Amino acid sequence: MGFVVRQVRAEEWPEVRELRLEALRDPVAGIAFLEKYEDAVAQPDVFWQGRAERAAEGGGGDVRQFVAAGTDGRWLGTVTVLVERASGGVRFGAAAEEDQTHLVGVYVRPEARGRGVADALFRAAVEWSWALREPEVRRVRLYVHERNGRAAAFYRRAGFTPSGATMAMEGDPEARELEYEMRRPGATPG
Repeated sequence: MGFVVRQVRAEEWPEVRELRLEALRDPVAGIAFLEKYEDAVAQPDVFWQGRAERAAEGGGGDVRQFVAAGTDGRWLGTVTVLVERASGGVRFGAAAEEDQTHLVGVYVRPEARGRGVADALFRAAVEWSWALREPEVRRVRLYVHERNGRAAAFYRRAGFTPSGATMAMEGDPEARELEYEMRRPGATPG
């Protein structure tokens, strides 16, 4: 299966929408994503246009979305990178202790799983993270639900290790289900 990993372009908002809606219908979506399909599908085009623009190549912001596009142009998977500054607020989980990036929105279509798509997406996201100079990123992190064993196994294989930090699953005030943080430190001590 041939594919190319690249950054999203602002005009590709229909593709961003289509892949996100598919991801939210995945059997593990309830433990993999904070957003619900019903909420996402109700969003107007302007929402998706803004989402793609903010995460697009050359967007200059603190978000970048990568996609794996098949030789036929169909998107096979995606990952989004959020830049978190130690001086910034909380985006998800605990506040950043140092400048870092945070991988979210990981999804690979079922027919593309096990074919290197996730590996290539993570390589691109992590390389982009290490290339940042303002801020200079010292680590990459992500959160994974305690029952999402498939994702956790992939993250370990991609060089991420549990940090020991956990948080209650959003909407679970009694903390019966947890998300745990995994980190991949950079070359710079941190």
